[in-house]
Amino acid sequence: MTVRKIASALLIAATYMISSCGGSGNAPAVTEQTGAAEETGTVTIGEMRDMTTQQIVKDMGMGINLGNTFEATGGAGSTVQSFETMWGSPVVTQPLIQGYADAGFGVMRLPVAWSNLMSEDYTISPELLARVDEVTGWAVDSGLYVIMNIHWDGGWWENFPTEKEECMKKYTRIWEQVSEYYNKYGDKLMFESLNEEGGWDSIWNRYSGTAGEEKEQSYALLNEINQKFVDTVRASGGNNEKRHLLIAGYGTDIDLTCDELFKMPDDPAGRCAVSVHYYTPSTLCILEKDASWGKARKVWGNEKDVKEMEGYMDKLKTHFVDNGVPVIVGEYGCVAVKNKEADVVRRFNICAAQLMYERDICPVLWDIKGLFYDRYFFKMKDEDFMNGLRRIEAGEDVMQEELDAYEKQREAARAEKAEKESDDTAA
Repeated sequence: MTVRKIASALLIAATYMISSCGGSGNAPAVTEQTGAAEETGTVTIGEMRDMTTQQIVKDMGMGINLGNTFEATGGAGSTVQSFETMWGSPVVTQPLIQGYADAGFGVMRLPVAWSNLMSEDYTISPELLARVDEVTGWAVDSGLYVIMNIHWDGGWWENFPTEKEECMKKYTRIWEQVSEYYNKYGDKLMFESLNEEGGWDSIWNRYSGTAGEEKEQSYALLNEINQKFVDTVRASGGNNEKRHLLIAGYGTDIDLTCDELFKMPDDPAGRCAVSVHYYTPSTLCILEKDASWGKARKVWGNEKDVKEMEGYMDKLKTHFVDNGVPVIVGEYGCVAVKNKEADVVRRFNICAAQLMYERDICPVLWDIKGLFYDRYFFKMKDEDFMNGLRRIEAGEDVMQEELDAYEKQREAARAEKAEKESDDTAA
């Protein structure tokens, strides 16, 4: 074991001990929920600046998810740390979070399963609230924005069509508590209404062949939940009266969210953005081996591939950005990496990030332990990828470089194939 790994292990162990005692560790010291506290660079923890949501989204730059960590569910978890590490993540430390900022990211998305530690009346465990506060504090202190949501959260979302009243009660109670507890943070903290669960196949799905009342009902339910989210946060007062909010699209699917039935909620503050996810084509992005619904792809980057990606990004810009609704792609990426070369993964992710960024859309990379960011050495595993993201922010056309390099590979492969066929013919 290297000296650095030993130091990391000791730091993780120390953090575990502090957290298990219910302390908030290095979280910002704020005595009043709406007051400005200690400074983070030029922005105080509790400061709400005079910036539009689009300006905030642009200021975020590029982002990354702290995935498979605080949204981990199931198993035999009973403590904050047991859930935090359930899906393979080490205990999160301040250097791990600082590493995101040092790498060049501007925003960290923080998925949370609040139901993991919750009483029967939907009261969230103080230990969980404090631990999420600690990690949020580290992020804001490092200069990062934070997007905090309710994630899949054990799957209770599926019950909305049949148990709407009780599900809405639970949803409201969660956001009442989250809004109150994290009110002390300024505009570096954004709340997100939900994850991908805003759409119910038990009512309607795009493959059902129907597009009438059932479709309208499913969309109306999501629209109602998103409105409840805005109303609940705004009613909590203080900084939350002006907090920038992220509204989950229908299934966070680009096509379904751009449907006329999806409505942005009414917001007296006028500070809402919309969230979608991008894993298209799914046979490339999420399949590492063939499945019943598709054959796993190993290559990407021809003209047809690029036009497909451009079409989706143009659709978001035309439907939302050009109409004054900022867009955050809360998850994106080719995350099935085991069955393809690193340059394929990098090319897809670079192209997606650049096409989003050029359209004033904030790209937030999906990441879990062992994927793109090393949670033990606190740095990106592919430095060329990270350098590419930085260069995109600087205005360079990294996408074209990646596509040109790919075309050279294809030309070389074609030449090699032609030469082999010629040799075979001659033989």
